[in-house]
Amino acid sequence: MKSLLLLVVLPVLYGSISYAQTSNYKCMIQMNSYEGEAAYVIISLINPNGSYAKTLAVLGPDKQWYNTLKEWYKYQTKSGEKLSAVTSASVGGGDRAVRTLAIDESRLNKGYKLRFESAVEEKKYHVQDVEIPLTSAAMTERAVGKGYIRFVKLSKVQ
Repeated sequence: MKSLLLLVVLPVLYGSISYAQTSNYKCMIQMNSYEGEAAYVIISLINPNGSYAKTLAVLGPDKQWYNTLKEWYKYQTKSGEKLSAVTSASVGGGDRAVRTLAIDESRLNKGYKLRFESAVEEKKYHVQDVEIPLTSAAMTERAVGKGYIRFVKLSKVQ
């Protein structure tokens, strides 16, 4: 009888579980020309309330400089998120970087956005250098930066 019950209940339970589907987006960041050290750039998923939901990428390998990205660093120290899988080299003035971002499709058109923060040693920190609403339309447009980032362009990887 227990076996029969399991045969009936398990498929119902597994059928009700929804798996988040992620899509990969190629993200190209073009930096402005500036003098000085390479910039650290943080790419975060921001929830509809304006709070950090997840760190998607860290362009800057040295943890000692993370505290220069003040707003993100407060979130990072509280959340304890593991960053090793999303960390890469910093980006110099006039250079470009390409990263692949895994974005949960269930967040599209729900008030989420991508935030690009940038900081350069002994220079200004830009908490909202670029913000891109996580909408079908905005994800295909070029977003202009306000600080060290000249622009960001996303394209869905098929």
